[in-house]
Amino acid sequence: MAEPVADLPPPARALLKERDYLLFWASRWTGSFAAQIQSVALGWQMYAIARATRSVDESAFLVGMIGLAAFIPVFLLTLPAGETADRHNRKTVLLVCLAGEMATVLTLAIASWRGWASVPLLLAVGFLFGAARAFFAPASTALGPMLVPRSLLPRAIAWNSLAWQTASIAGPAMGGVLLLLSPAHAYFATLGLYLVSALSLALIRKNAQPVVNPGSRWALMKEGLAYVWAQKIVFGAISLDLFAVLLGGATALLPVFARDVLQVGPQGFGILRAGPAIGATVVALSLAARPIHRRAGVVMFWGVAVFGLATCAFALSRSLWLSVAALAVLGGADMLSVYVRQTLVQLVTPDAMRGRVAAVSSVFIGASNELGEFESGVVARFLGPVGAALFGGIGALIVTGAWAGLFPALRKADRLE
Repeated sequence: MAEPVADLPPPARALLKERDYLLFWASRWTGSFAAQIQSVALGWQMYAIARATRSVDESAFLVGMIGLAAFIPVFLLTLPAGETADRHNRKTVLLVCLAGEMATVLTLAIASWRGWASVPLLLAVGFLFGAARAFFAPASTALGPMLVPRSLLPRAIAWNSLAWQTASIAGPAMGGVLLLLSPAHAYFATLGLYLVSALSLALIRKNAQPVVNPGSRWALMKEGLAYVWAQKIVFGAISLDLFAVLLGGATALLPVFARDVLQVGPQGFGILRAGPAIGATVVALSLAARPIHRRAGVVMFWGVAVFGLATCAFALSRSLWLSVAALAVLGGADMLSVYVRQTLVQLVTPDAMRGRVAAVSSVFIGASNELGEFESGVVARFLGPVGAALFGGIGALIVTGAWAGLFPALRKADRLE
């Protein structure tokens, strides 16, 4: 008997009928917008304070230290954060995390307004913000699939990425404008956006309580780790993100490039920060309209390779607009590979395990981002900012080739459905 023809994927407009998902998307966008403004302001303020008494290389190192301060709690809290997302109401967990993020940004706003900001304070606030994000990331990743049918999940993942990327365009640009007034203005604006994000999340009606598996907290944590290790596609996908972006984290050095390499000031810094998001948004829009259906693994590895090449081009550029173009290509390539990785991981992971898998994934992503900032700062201390960015791009290319050989199942992954 002939096999039935597979159903076509539902159109993108089907997501518009999912009320709770739309609220989740709005919360994700405003929260991401806020985080981008906060990140821009924190990096610029740290570099400005450090440059008052330190050299360029030493100041770049301190900018990288913000990433390390934010990553340490993510690493330490990974297992309990994943277990929390799989045991407790995920919406409640997110609201508590948003309250913690609002507390950190309010502290920054008051300290900047009163003139109390200092290197130790910025590092301490970065640590507390990282603690809140440690629980936020797995709960958010696990909540999204609960709000849409499985058939809409690939499109929802693309739209989730689109929320992040569009916010990443608007956030740095707005952050640059607000920094012309003062860091305090940037932090108070961030606080308002976090409030809107929390309100949108609170209006979600669907049950966000996962089905809790029996067992102790420690048993559930071990179960999550065992699952990630056994599923080589999952482990290969999230570890590729760790090492490729860890080495290719040139964006962490943007304050240095804006001020002392390209000499374009805070407005130019905002434009540079928006560059990766511009490219990523174009790719995300394309994926939201036409998701990838075949040869997903090959597409993902090509994305990481182009990411490394674009990082090298950025390192060698001395023109603002050429640098923005390289960053846009970098962002688009990263978006392509991230989309494939996230979709593969979400599709193969059962809902009862999503929080713990997302927690492990978030620590890998956190390592690639926050430790990537730290790595860039350390390498910049010895090779300078240009050498550090070039080192990272070449490293990302090496990792791409190595992972293609180490994880053949990931390279051969075909359909995203």
